[in-house]
Amino acid sequence: MVFFWGSNVDPDRSFGFLAHDVARLYGRRFDRNGRRLGLTRAQCRTLGYLARNEGINQAGLADLLEIRPMTLVRQIDRMQEAGWIERRPDPTDRRARRLFLTDKARPVLGRIWDVATETQDQVLASLSPDEAEQLIDLLRRVHSALTERTPARPLHATIRPLMPKSPAVAAPVAEGTR
Repeated sequence: MVFFWGSNVDPDRSFGFLAHDVARLYGRRFDRNGRRLGLTRAQCRTLGYLARNEGINQAGLADLLEIRPMTLVRQIDRMQEAGWIERRPDPTDRRARRLFLTDKARPVLGRIWDVATETQDQVLASLSPDEAEQLIDLLRRVHSALTERTPARPLHATIRPLMPKSPAVAAPVAEGTR
């Protein structure tokens, strides 16, 4: 338990902390498993997103990857030099370039997915198949809720407390209900 701004916070019961920490640790495991690919995790992510969005411009891909466009430009430069990605002129904007995978990149996508599957199998090994499926289903539901512009249900109907509320923020108790 950690004391934070007048309330007790248990990072082991905080969805945000756990989601971030699991993603960090998963990424570290993917890096270890993926060394044989000769690609960085950032390059694998770029190829994966580009495979699903071929023809996208650099600004759009940077937005999907949640990185600054200038950071992506340097990465795309290196990946183009290595023969993974091709830039083509945008027919509607002379200044813009569209991004496409090269023939060299297509076979490596399967190897990236193999590393991702191997990593997933390792990290979910402590769960039963039903638990792993339930976890994936729950994460997909949370992902969907986070990508919606408006929640499908009111927030109070969607979540239940994962951490005990501090007395300062606990909901008032109606008279006669104690």
